[in-house]
Amino acid sequence: MIKSRFTQFAMAGAAAVAIVAGSTSPAMADTNKIVYLPDGRGYIKFIDDGDVFQICDTKADGYGVTGRLESRIGGINKMVWYEEDGGDAGCDKHPYNIGNFPTEYQMGIKWNGGGGYYEGDWFNE
Repeated sequence: MIKSRFTQFAMAGAAAVAIVAGSTSPAMADTNKIVYLPDGRGYIKFIDDGDVFQICDTKADGYGVTGRLESRIGGINKMVWYEEDGGDAGCDKHPYNIGNFPTEYQMGIKWNGGGGYYEGDWFNE
């Protein structure tokens, strides 16, 4: 009886360890980010592997798109860079090393045919 009860506790403990081990994976979560323009006109994407931004004009309508990156630290916003895409095949890429807290970054993209920027959430690594 005691041996049986010990086996039950051991099995329950092993199951609990397996559940915890399975739910805590290493920090390999997908941290890529993307902001889309409406009507399928384009997007800006942050690719965490290599810290590269991809700016894509996805509609042949005679207008390109402009992607930008802003930083914010201590409540002060600063334009870091902007990049246009359009009129050629493929997307433009802009490498930029994203830092850690306390600096935050925000991507934005706009259609060059009119309108303002569509912006994503503030983020950092």
